[in-house]
Amino acid sequence: MNIKNGDSAVLVIIDLQEKLMRVMPDRETVVNNTLILMELARQFDIPVIVTEQYPKGLGPTLAEIKDKLKDHLLLEKITFSAGQDLIENLRKLGRNQIIVAGSETHVCVFQTVRDLLANDFAVQVPKDAVCSRRILNYENGLDLMKEKGAVITNTETLVFEVLYQAGTPEFKVMSPLIKNG
Repeated sequence: MNIKNGDSAVLVIIDLQEKLMRVMPDRETVVNNTLILMELARQFDIPVIVTEQYPKGLGPTLAEIKDKLKDHLLLEKITFSAGQDLIENLRKLGRNQIIVAGSETHVCVFQTVRDLLANDFAVQVPKDAVCSRRILNYENGLDLMKEKGAVITNTETLVFEVLYQAGTPEFKVMSPLIKNG
């Protein structure tokens, strides 16, 4: 999957919510890498879609994520997969390469990725931008997504794949984030 310049990409951030993220052992890493992906999206005009699982009970999207969001679509859900609502919005955007970050890897992320792949979207999952409460569930979620056809990558690889070359204005913005991330 060639995602150079992000022309056909969408960033989907799944359920990075207060009550869920409180119990995640890799919270800081996942949040930092999601923020890097959000800046990449800003630099390349990649649309961002954010989901919230039952926000009445699990709270809103984390403040540090919400504060950095500019133009984005927020989808509230009660199903674990972002499902048909997400797919319909992606089709309206006319983009087929989906970058997925969020929680939990083995539940909402997996089920959303499974449904995206079943609907002919290409999916990349940076493994350092997704999380689960337990390492075995995290690893199993990654394995399941890979078996279904998702590309399991990492934030740095994905950033440089979109950047494609050094020396651009976007590279100058992203390079320090990667070095310090």
